[in-house]
Amino acid sequence: MNTKTDLLLEELIRDSDGDARISLSRSDTASLDAQEKKNLIRSLMNIRMPRALSEKLLKLQDAYLQEELEEKSIVSLSDIPTIRELRSRGGDAPSVQSRYAHAADAETAHATPVQSAHTTAASVTAGKAAVRSKHLAEKLSLWQGDITRLKVGAIVNAANSQMLGCFVPCHRCIDNAIHSAAGMQLREECHQIMTRKRAAYGKDYGEPTGTATLTGAYQLPCDYVIHTVGPIVYGDLTDALCQDLQNCYENVLKCCMEHHIRSVAFCCISTGEFHFPNEKAAEIALETAAAFLEMHGDEMERIIFNVFTDRDRRIYEKLLGLAS
Repeated sequence: MNTKTDLLLEELIRDSDGDARISLSRSDTASLDAQEKKNLIRSLMNIRMPRALSEKLLKLQDAYLQEELEEKSIVSLSDIPTIRELRSRGGDAPSVQSRYAHAADAETAHATPVQSAHTTAASVTAGKAAVRSKHLAEKLSLWQGDITRLKVGAIVNAANSQMLGCFVPCHRCIDNAIHSAAGMQLREECHQIMTRKRAAYGKDYGEPTGTATLTGAYQLPCDYVIHTVGPIVYGDLTDALCQDLQNCYENVLKCCMEHHIRSVAFCCISTGEFHFPNEKAAEIALETAAAFLEMHGDEMERIIFNVFTDRDRRIYEKLLGLAS
């Protein structure tokens, strides 16, 4: 029996007492296996509305999440090769591989095939040119796997305009994954931020597309989480939507500079359920990062493009000149 799991589950059920959506007792969980208990813990965390957290619940949650992190294992910045290193190895590096067993970066897991997975010759040329210098190639990385394992300055969360995380139990979006791994304190901090903004701008305030909001990381191995609301593509891709996505990347990087954060891992913003075409999104991400490094390279040690699907990895490899 995993004591941390059972104790946290019992306390979460006690914490949910009075919530009309939940009707659980200790006896209801007795027959669950270990994974089912973990799924129930995550579900109860996901649906919990922002409110005060008891010291006991926090202590149990933090111990449980640290055990989960140890099981997944932490990936440090030194474990992630730069583009220059990948090129010297022919693109075949241990850190650029599928890591589905604990995959949390699922922003692209439900990607809609809006465009072909083949990038155009022009975009490939532009991408290679963007990182052709030794200076840039030493500051950019491509890594495929679970973003919640990364021990870097900040990871980027693709948030929604309410900024409270995903409330759908065990949903595969990155917003859910990051909040689940960080702990319930992250939702509470986001709630406090939004409460202050609604007091200033009105009760219907929603976070605009393209902004960047810094929070703590709590039980994540990174130092901070930077939340940005990406554009949603309902029909044709427009110049305005492309500018919105560029603003996401620019403002996250400005946030890093303002807070002296020297390494940041980007997810594939907006390319999942927000339906931004994957190839164009990757072009915008690379071009924006390269332009930033040209101006502020001394203030940033590494920009990491964290991908989940093989499709997105192949897109970035082509743009970065790593594909054969």
